[in-house]
Amino acid sequence: MNWLRSTFNRWRRRWVRALLYRVVFGERSQGQDLPHTRISPAACIEQEDKLTLADHVYIGPFNYLECSGGITLGEGVQITSHCSLVTHSSHRAARLLGEGFVRWPATGFAERPGWIAGPVEIGPYSFIGPHSLIEANTKLGKGTLVCAGSFVRGDYPDFVILEGRPARVVGDSRRADRKLLQRYPELLPLYEAWAGPLDED
Repeated sequence: MNWLRSTFNRWRRRWVRALLYRVVFGERSQGQDLPHTRISPAACIEQEDKLTLADHVYIGPFNYLECSGGITLGEGVQITSHCSLVTHSSHRAARLLGEGFVRWPATGFAERPGWIAGPVEIGPYSFIGPHSLIEANTKLGKGTLVCAGSFVRGDYPDFVILEGRPARVVGDSRRADRKLLQRYPELLPLYEAWAGPLDED
């Protein structure tokens, strides 16, 4: 009887994976068809109407995107899994105001003290490693690599590697790209089409 239960459970898991958590190509954002963009059904997106996507974007499973302040993902952005992109943060305001937090607008002030809100913008062909947090008022340049488990807030230029809590610049992603392009020189025109000329150091 145990073999029947284990067989049933194995098949049940396969069907759930195949039917519920399969990532397929084709999305739509801001009235544009995105035939090469993929969003996992296991991703949670709040206020999706404020999410702006380019094509070739990948949003993997178990990510949380809170888009109330606007999130923009450039061409080819990859968000792996278990990441959070948030456009507001209320915990400071909640601690300052206590039970007055929910009644604050009635006091005549427009914004709660300690409230942080703002957009998130991630440049083309950037990579967000697993378990990372991208906070409000963050802008990442193209080709940015965010290492797993990093907490990111602020403006960063193109091609940086970010790591840590809080994240700091630890390198330039073009260094690794150069090594790969030496192995695959035929790919240089494709790389330079989005990244621009690859300068020699």
